[in-house]
Amino acid sequence: MLENLSKTNVFKHFEELTKIPHGSGNEKEISDYLKNFGESLGLETFQDNEMNIIIKKPATKGYENAPRVILQGHMDMVCEKNSNIEHDFLKDALPIYIDGNLIKTKGTTLGADNGIAVAYMMNILESSDIKHPSLTIIITSNEENGMSGAIALSDEFLDSEILINIDSEEEGEVLLSCAGGARNQIHIPYNSEKNYSNKCFEISIQGLKGGHSGMDINKNRENGNKLLGRLLYNISKEVEFNIVNIAGGSKMNAIPREANVIISSKDNEKFEKVFNQEWERIENEIIALEKNIIVSCKLNESNYEECMTIESSKNIIHTLYLIPNGVRSMSAIMEGLVESSTNLGIMSMDKENKKVVFESALRSSVQTKKEKMQNEFDILANLFNGESIFTSSYPAWPLIEESKIKDLFVDTYKRMFNKVLKTNAIHAGLECGIFADKRKDLDMISFGPNMHDVHSPDERLEIDSTNRMYDYLCEILENIK
Repeated sequence: MLENLSKTNVFKHFEELTKIPHGSGNEKEISDYLKNFGESLGLETFQDNEMNIIIKKPATKGYENAPRVILQGHMDMVCEKNSNIEHDFLKDALPIYIDGNLIKTKGTTLGADNGIAVAYMMNILESSDIKHPSLTIIITSNEENGMSGAIALSDEFLDSEILINIDSEEEGEVLLSCAGGARNQIHIPYNSEKNYSNKCFEISIQGLKGGHSGMDINKNRENGNKLLGRLLYNISKEVEFNIVNIAGGSKMNAIPREANVIISSKDNEKFEKVFNQEWERIENEIIALEKNIIVSCKLNESNYEECMTIESSKNIIHTLYLIPNGVRSMSAIMEGLVESSTNLGIMSMDKENKKVVFESALRSSVQTKKEKMQNEFDILANLFNGESIFTSSYPAWPLIEESKIKDLFVDTYKRMFNKVLKTNAIHAGLECGIFADKRKDLDMISFGPNMHDVHSPDERLEIDSTNRMYDYLCEILENIK
C-alpha cells in the first residue's frame, strides 16, 4: 500500500513493521525481524537480552576518519484503540490507510512513534548510494514503558562521538534537552461486603481526546480517570453508594480517554437525579475542548455478589480526587516549556488482593522537583493506609549550549529549506537522558517528521514531511566530516 509514496523504501519498511505486533513488552518478533534484516545485509548485528538491536555499518569511502555516528530509535509502540474497535495488538496487523498526505489507522495507534525511525534506519542500512561516517544503529526495546532497553544497553555500543535520536514529532524543530521521569503505583486497600442490590448503575466516560502524557499535558485535555473521580465525589456528597468495579485508561504515558465505574445504591432514583445534575454542571465547563465526549449513566442488571463498603468506596474516591495530575510547574528558563507534570494513566481493581491500583507517570527536568512530587504520592498513599511504589526512574537530558551537531543541523536546514530551524527542549522523556548519563561527552540531537496525536487512535503521519526529513538526514550524514 505505501511503497509508492517515496523514491526510497522507507514507507515499504514502515508498512512491514505495521504487520508485526510490537507493543511495549511484546517485542521479540520485531526484534528478531530486525536482527535477521541486519544479518541479511552482511552487517555486524547484535541482539542483547533486552531485545535491543545494534547494527554496525562501516564508513563509506572518504569518511573513514569522520566522527562516528549513532542513529537511534525504539522498536516498541503504544497500543491504544477505541473501545468499539475489534483489534488484537498481540497478533493483528495495524489497519493502516492513506488519507491524502496522511497515513492513519482505523481506530488504533499507528506506531509511527517510533516505527518511522526504524524505517529510516533500515533504508540507510541497505542503501549503497548514501555517503556517511561509521554508523551504529541502535534500536531499543520497551521505550514507551519505562525505557528499560536503553537503561540495560551496554556502554560499549555508545562508542561514537555523535548520537542522532529520531524520536521527535515536529518538522522544523530539533530537541536538545528533555525531562526525566519515573513511574508510580499507589495501592489502596478496600474491604468488601455483600451487594444487596440487583440493579447497579454503570457510569461510562468515552470520546476524550487523550494524547501523549508529555507533549499534550499542557493542552488542558481532560483525563478520564480524574473526571470520573470528580463526578463520583460530587455525587457522594448527596447520596451514598458502594463501588462495585472501577477502571480507566490503559497506558501510563497516555492521557486516559475512557473510564468507567459500576456502583450499587440503595436509592437509584436519587442517584440518577444527582448524576444528571452534576454532569450537566461539568459538561458546560469542558464541552468547548472535549467536543466528542460521551458520558452515560445506565442501569446494569448483572448479578454482582460483592461491593466495597461505604468507607472503602469513599477512600477510593478521595484518593482519585486528590491524586496529582497535570502540569505542576513551568520552566523559568525556557518560556512555554512544562517543567514538571504527572499523568494518572491507569486505574484498575485487583480483586484478588482487594486493592485499587492508581498508576501515574511523573516527569520533571529538575531532579528536586521530581523528588517533591514523589513525596506527595507517598503522603497520599499513607493517608489511606496504602502503598506508594516507584519504578523506572530515568534522568533528564541536560541542555548543553555548545554542540557541533546542532550547528550542522541548523546550517543544513537553512541551506536546504531556506528556513530557520527551531532549537527546543521537550517535556516528554527521551532515551537521550539515559545516554547522556552513560556518556557525558556524547554530542546529541533529536529530530523527526511531522506526526500528530501520538499515543492515541488519532495518530497520523505526514507523508511529505517524512520524505523531506529523510532527505535531510541523508544530507546531514554526508556533511559530517
